[in-house]
Amino acid sequence: MTIHKLSFGEITILKPNLAEVIIGSHIEMDLQMVSEYHEFLLTHLDHPFNLLINKIHQYSYTFEAQQHLGTLPQINSMAVVAYNSVTENSTNSLIAIPRAMPWNIQLFKERKTALDWLESIAL
Repeated sequence: MTIHKLSFGEITILKPNLAEVIIGSHIEMDLQMVSEYHEFLLTHLDHPFNLLINKIHQYSYTFEAQQHLGTLPQINSMAVVAYNSVTENSTNSLIAIPRAMPWNIQLFKERKTALDWLESIAL
């Protein structure tokens, strides 16, 4: 398990094709940060890969970031851990944005359940 600090938070590589993403508190993810995020995933993970998005902090996205986030075809699936209804609602709004490639994504209330789901669909 390796933790990498990036400008917007940290990414922990749990397995060669599985990473946990934690965005920092009160960060506003912009297009440059999304590019940094995607570049990191492409260069540090085996493809295709799964992501555990652990929403332990409050943060937001610019409109452009919302449109480009998670558009990599190498992403197999994403599990989002939402600890409260506000985070759950904001995540559902993000999921609802039309995309050329639909996301394979599930929301969970507990990290372990989210990891179990990712393990169950691992390639």
